[in-house]
Amino acid sequence: MDWLMSAEVYKFVLIGSFVYAALILVGAFMTEAPYGKLGAERGGINLSPRLGWFLMELPATLSFVWFYIHGKNAQALVPMIFLGIWLVHYGNRGFIFPLLMRVAKGSKGTFSIIVVVSGWLVTTLHGYLNAVFISHLSTHITAEWLSDPRFIIGIAIYICGFLLNLQSDSIIRNLRSRQEVESGEKVYRVPEGGLFKYVTNPSYFSELLSFTGFAIATWSLGAVFVLAVSAANLIPRAFQVHHWYQEKFPDYPRERKVLIPFII
Repeated sequence: MDWLMSAEVYKFVLIGSFVYAALILVGAFMTEAPYGKLGAERGGINLSPRLGWFLMELPATLSFVWFYIHGKNAQALVPMIFLGIWLVHYGNRGFIFPLLMRVAKGSKGTFSIIVVVSGWLVTTLHGYLNAVFISHLSTHITAEWLSDPRFIIGIAIYICGFLLNLQSDSIIRNLRSRQEVESGEKVYRVPEGGLFKYVTNPSYFSELLSFTGFAIATWSLGAVFVLAVSAANLIPRAFQVHHWYQEKFPDYPRERKVLIPFII
């Protein structure tokens, strides 16, 4: 375990992780990730959205906790604050979000096992790079960091993104009534309200906003990796989802941007 926590190994893994993020970006623009709307017509081994999402996100929690508790600063105040933020964030993404999904009864699996397996490497790296830095290698994450403008601004951005993400997920989830879920009817509608007034993919935008805030608050390249790999995956997918809505609904609002309000 000690060698995994060393600065030398950490730097090596960090460099390799950013290379991997670049490869993900290239691959994401070339192919559509087979899950959700874009995975409905694909073959191969598919899982239910609930199970697929849960399995894919699970290593982010397990990896972070495992490496965090082995850090020399694991019991310090500020690292514990970041531990709490991480557990809340991935508790929502990995446990609550899939549990609340409204999946049409009897529908076939649309979450490819390929996505789950490839996601394990990324989410494990998420946990490792952030936990080791926060609880072991960082020198600035002390009690004084609580009054640093980077911590204050970063946390404010993170909270804003997290709340917007919850709102956006709720709007999407409630597009399908419980009656439609029980009947097995698969219905697609144009979401309205919240950030959907401005963009097609507010869940992606708010997720990236959260990771931006976390990266600023921790002032960590490990957190920058989480932001980079999320952007590499979500930005291409945002354009694919936007195109899907435009094809599915001829009257889809033309004023909506793809991802960032008023910009793209």
